Amino acid sequence: MNIVISLLGTTLDQRGARQGLNRWNAWRPSVALAMQEDLIFDQYYLIYPPDFERLKNKVTEDIKVISPSTNVIAEPVKMDDPWDFEEVYSKLYDFSRRHDFSGENNQYYIHITTGTHVAQICLFLLNESHHLPGKLIQTHPGTGPEGSYSIIDLDLSRYDLLAKRFAVERENDLDFLKSGIATRNHQFNNLIETIERVAIRSAEPILLTGPTGAGKSQLAKRIYELKKLNNQIKGDVVNVNCATLRGDQAMSVLFGHKKGSFTGAVSDRAGLLKKADGGILFLDEIGELGLDEQAMLLRAIEEKKFFPLGADTESESSFELICGTNRDLEDAVQKGHFRSDLLARINLWDFQLPGLADRREDIEPNVEYELNRFSEKSGKHITFNKEARAIFMRFALDPTTIWRGNFRDLNAMITRMATLSSGGRIDEDTVKNEIARLRGSQRPSAPDRMLEKLLGRDYQSRFDEFDLCQLIRVVEVCRTSKNRAEAGKKLFAVSRQTKTTANDSDRLGKYLEKFKLTFQMCKEV
Repeated sequence: MNIVISLLGTTLDQRGARQGLNRWNAWRPSVALAMQEDLIFDQYYLIYPPDFERLKNKVTEDIKVISPSTNVIAEPVKMDDPWDFEEVYSKLYDFSRRHDFSGENNQYYIHITTGTHVAQICLFLLNESHHLPGKLIQTHPGTGPEGSYSIIDLDLSRYDLLAKRFAVERENDLDFLKSGIATRNHQFNNLIETIERVAIRSAEPILLTGPTGAGKSQLAKRIYELKKLNNQIKGDVVNVNCATLRGDQAMSVLFGHKKGSFTGAVSDRAGLLKKADGGILFLDEIGELGLDEQAMLLRAIEEKKFFPLGADTESESSFELICGTNRDLEDAVQKGHFRSDLLARINLWDFQLPGLADRREDIEPNVEYELNRFSEKSGKHITFNKEARAIFMRFALDPTTIWRGNFRDLNAMITRMATLSSGGRIDEDTVKNEIARLRGSQRPSAPDRMLEKLLGRDYQSRFDEFDLCQLIRVVEVCRTSKNRAEAGKKLFAVSRQTKTTANDSDRLGKYLEKFKLTFQMCKEV
């Protein structure tokens, strides 16, 4: 069925209404809509002010004369002030909720020619939000009383010129998020495309995970700047490194405090959550935040309210949240170090940033980016000579190059080489010395090499230092034991004395299973 929703035109539809048969020579938009030969309506919803009952009756009669098959459904809607946006929108919204405007076999049209400009804007907004579905239709006067009409479809992808403009705008946004770096890694580029869509369309928390130096802080800053450019936020970005917060200091820094709430609180403090009001709060290393702070943060995210330390009244702050971590928060939840309800709230949008070693094809464009950044800061143009560049790229792309610090390592290397360059050119000796420096600083210790063989190169981003220290000792005992039972006796020599049955071998096996290891793997490493 074709269904139209229209407002009675208390001015335009009055034309010729009192002129008898002569009224058919006047263009009246509500009537003219029913006179279109190529567009027949099965249902015609006519919204009218109760004070215009006579006009409504006349228009309804004329529509039935022109199009007998059209069922006119006139509905009175009283508006005390047709120019009051809040009232008009709420009344039209209520109208949309009273009716079931749905069904795959129905085609809806929203007539936006009649009514005040405020009413037309409200119809547009209700259409865009799908409360009144369908296409917008507009009628125009012409040589005859039927005039003409035009259809406005808000699916902008149907308009080639607009689609091209939006495509260019989106490419600019993607380029902006990547800091203008022409990245080549397919996985990373897909990730950035998804982040761009989320940043533009959603105000929900974003969780950025990945190893240290993968670019989480930089990306969070670019997300903020992108939202700012698109007028989605008005406030500032507030960066917090949660690893530096402990005890009362954490509460005070995040949520503020009242004078005298603890020793040293000599004056009131608003706190960083309050400072982020209207902007973005970036909590880096959120896995380091204490459980008490996590509980308060959860309420602040959900209700936009929190109690400063020592306060009797709540503070309010409406902020968007971005979190960063190199920890496995799911594992932290299992160990009781992180609240499961907070994780559920912040990981609606969870993006894993790959390390530099996993996107080596992006090293070359990032080298150019770092050189340009150094040149801008120093005011000197710095480049590699041909041979030096070849040496550096062979090293950078070598699978044995660890890049433990990821982009921080790359930035540090470029900064040092550019600083030591002569005449604006980085030569072979400078590159070789820098490579030797990095390899020396990244040479893993014997325990590190052992853990890398057992757990993989990324083991430091997957396990706590506490667990790794314990595992090193367990592996050493396994290597010096004949079998798992002997290793178990050594490791559990004290606690086994209080047990009625010895299950040392099973205890050791279950412990190693947490790391997906076996005794034999530890024995042979």
